[in-house]
Amino acid sequence: MFLGTLFRRFLSNDAQEKSLIRALRNLLGFYPGNLSVYKLAFSHRSLALETVHGIRLSNERLEYLGDAVLGAVVADLLFKRFPTRDEGFLTEMRSRIVSRENLKQVAVKIGIDQLLQRDAVPGSYRSMYGDAFEALIGAIYLDKGYKTTHSFIVDRIVKHHVDLQEIEQTENNFKSRILNWGQKEKHSVVFEVLEEDSKSRLIKVRLLIDEQEVATGTDFIKKKAEQIAAEIACKQLELL
Repeated sequence: MFLGTLFRRFLSNDAQEKSLIRALRNLLGFYPGNLSVYKLAFSHRSLALETVHGIRLSNERLEYLGDAVLGAVVADLLFKRFPTRDEGFLTEMRSRIVSRENLKQVAVKIGIDQLLQRDAVPGSYRSMYGDAFEALIGAIYLDKGYKTTHSFIVDRIVKHHVDLQEIEQTENNFKSRILNWGQKEKHSVVFEVLEEDSKSRLIKVRLLIDEQEVATGTDFIKKKAEQIAAEIACKQLELL
């Protein structure tokens, strides 16, 4: 019933459905088995979606699953690609690869922005496309299993759209950068949760330097909100 309801809402005629199948074939490198789960992956929370058994028909649950699978595949890839590097390096590299900004860029490159069903302009949801990419990973995992998902991420995404050497040489952990700056320059740097909206689940974090607010960041995940605030502060302090 859950996916069946979505199936009827997402595409209403055979021509549109065939068009989606072709688009997925070009994107994934294989034909989808369970088409409904891919439709769900491309259904953003901003739509006026109905609920089934108290669960909204959107890509949020698939995003959760895809995030976990993506993290595991990238961790496996880095572990094998860099056999002499320590845990800290591997963790930082994985963080950069699966960062919201990087996933957004990848999502646009492969055309997810054209497939995403939404009722909001892209700027109103900073992580809209990155979330949809993770939801797509979750859909592939449910439809085809881990082996196919691993192949898609490594062979069709990382190989063609992720420059590991460039990422290795680029420092973009803004929170670490601002904390290191504070320690070096003897400044107090503190992140505090300013607001947490129980309805939208958005979390607003503020960054205090010497007890003075210098930046804020908002996201659905606290760590990502902190990174947004830290990036703004880094730009203000000309640390980039």
